[in-house]
Amino acid sequence: MNPGASPLAAASLLQLIWLASPALPIGGFSYSEGLEASVDRSFVATESEASDWLADQLHLTLARADLPVLAQAVAAWQAGDLARVRTLNDWVLHTRESSELRLQAEQMGRSLLEWLRNQDAGDAPRLAAIEALAGFDPTYPVAFALAASRTGAPVRDIALAYAFGWAENMVQAALKAVPLGQNAGQRILARLTREIPDAVEAALARPAGTQQAFAPMLAILSARHETQYSRLFRS
Repeated sequence: MNPGASPLAAASLLQLIWLASPALPIGGFSYSEGLEASVDRSFVATESEASDWLADQLHLTLARADLPVLAQAVAAWQAGDLARVRTLNDWVLHTRESSELRLQAEQMGRSLLEWLRNQDAGDAPRLAAIEALAGFDPTYPVAFALAASRTGAPVRDIALAYAFGWAENMVQAALKAVPLGQNAGQRILARLTREIPDAVEAALARPAGTQQAFAPMLAILSARHETQYSRLFRS
């Protein structure tokens, strides 16, 4: 927490924990985001290699792409700026460099939107925002921003929750794909938890419009994963 900042209200904190939970029915558990392909190519075979891989992914992709988009989308939703929301959503769609990475963003976005419809049934203004996003072929970061923008939480806390939810899913993917034991997974998650605040600060420091999604090896591995003979995950 920043010095002098007010504590996050309990209701807001619980809503962020809920949104970040792997139990949220949006399918995050079914994706490895290229990790399974890296295991298949023997790039990741140990706890240390899995830890380094995920830490690099946190800083090189999440902190440069999804987290800046998330922060900008939260502000756009709070301002009712649907044009800006659409621009950010289109950016996510256009920068997913393989078909399975794009399908992941779309599937998780649609699933989160369906969850929101269920939560917001009977609330006309909230349902209007949901339907507006539905018309944009919703992506997960932008749908998460819509859900989180209603919690009243500061954008930094929203980004921390998003990043931790990503970390939990990816560690579970590593346990199954490498494979690793539960204690190894907890050590990797502990490392990611220590590094997430710096990744979030770097993301929030980026001026609007400077996010980037340049990760050529990840794109290559993802494309190869699409035709991988044996696989557990959808990405």
